[in-house]
Formats: sequence, structure tokens, C-alpha cells
Amino acid sequence: MRGSVDGLGSSVPIGGMLPAVFADDDLAQRFVAGLDEVMAPVLNVLDCLPAYFDPGLAPVDFTRWLAGWVGAETDGTEPEPRLRAAVAAAAYLHRVRGTRRGLSETVRLAFGVEPEISESGGAAWSARPLGPVPGEPRPHLHVTVRLPDPGPADEHRLDTIVAAARPAHMPYSVKVTAAERIPER
Repeated sequence: MRGSVDGLGSSVPIGGMLPAVFADDDLAQRFVAGLDEVMAPVLNVLDCLPAYFDPGLAPVDFTRWLAGWVGAETDGTEPEPRLRAAVAAAAYLHRVRGTRRGLSETVRLAFGVEPEISESGGAAWSARPLGPVPGEPRPHLHVTVRLPDPGPADEHRLDTIVAAARPAHMPYSVKVTAAERIPER
């Protein structure tokens, strides 16, 4: 948390900006020195303002607030590196929202694993008109995530993320399963 910092000096001491008549006045200098101590944290934040909007440098509590501001898909339980990555990628993910790549990247940032995505769509080209339509007649999207230790909340979280990042017209289903453990040798 930010607040007063013992020994933090002001970047712009008020005593040096007083008119000359108060330059030698001990009471005036001590009075504004107290104001300097109160204003120093505020001036420090303003001096470092660009760092607050860089998710790699901002304090964690501010980064959580920034996640809501930029619309990052976070729930407040992710580890700090994943939170910072989600905030940094938010603008890009808004550009690719509704695409397979956007859905895959959103799920990967939220869970830290690559999702398995199957969909009914397809694309084809033909020189003849009235050729067969690619894909399946009924649209569907299925997303599976394999986690080392899945919990009951994971499926709800995946459902929420897929509902927000999928193509708007596409019905979907989700599944969270346990990842296969590789036996140790």
C-alpha cells in the first residue's frame, strides 16, 4: 500500500519557492517543511506516473485495479506473473476477440495451459458454384482445459471466459479435466 514514507524527501521543496521575505524565517521554513513531508508521497506518485500504467512495473494492487480498467480476464486469484501478463495482453486480446487465436490466448493467460479447442467451422475455395459447404451444418465450439489439480470453480471460470471470448453466434461447451501425470523415473 502506498502512503507516507519515512525520510522521503520532496522533489519540489516548498521552502525554496517562498518569497525572499520568508527565506530566513525559521517558523515559515519549519511550517512548509511539514507540508513537504505530507506532499512528498503525492509528488513521488506523480513523478512515477508512467510506471503505474506499465503492468510490469506497477504495484500489485494497482495492477489489479488496472486489470478491471482495461477489461483483462482476471478473477483475483491468479499469481502475480499471470496477472501482469493478462493486463499487458488485454488490448491485443480485445482486437482478436471472437477468433480461435483470441480464445486460445485468453484461456492460456487465465489458466496457464494451452486449451484444446474444437469447432465446427471450415473454409474452402472452389471454381464451381454450389459446391459443398465446408464444416458441419450445426455450429458448435468445445473447449477442454487439462489442469494438474482442477477444482469445482475452474469449470465455472472457463465457462465465463469462453462465453466472453467466443464468436457471439456460436453455441459452446466446456470441460475441465485432470492433466495426465508423467510417471517419474
